[in-house]
Amino acid sequence: MQADQIFVNLPVKDLQKSMAFFKEIGFEFNAQFTDENAACLVVSDHIFVMLLVEAFFQTFTKKELVDAAKSTEVILALSAESREQVDDIVNKALEAGGKASNDPMDHGFMYGWSFQDIDGHLWEVMYMEPGMSEQG
Repeated sequence: MQADQIFVNLPVKDLQKSMAFFKEIGFEFNAQFTDENAACLVVSDHIFVMLLVEAFFQTFTKKELVDAAKSTEVILALSAESREQVDDIVNKALEAGGKASNDPMDHGFMYGWSFQDIDGHLWEVMYMEPGMSEQG
């Protein structure tokens, strides 16, 4: 089974503040799928993060919402084109109001660093030397 696209849904407390945060990092939004309840953050041509106001998010589940500032349910990991881009993305997130998550991790062939967005969701940005992901 292979899907052509992925839509990750994240609950947010203040949609406008969350959109401003991600715009400062450099992300864009698809206006066609953005309104007062949701915003479609474009990660790539096939990857999207739907930022959903908590009350709207709650309509999709009968389960209690996790407070991402206190608990972790998922870590969103993004690939970067270079070590410098990893640092640039995380530094922009921190400057935009995000919080540090872990110290940078350097494994030689792989480098990563992480941050928490303004709602406490964990984001990891990583760079892997070309060809390393194909080795097994």
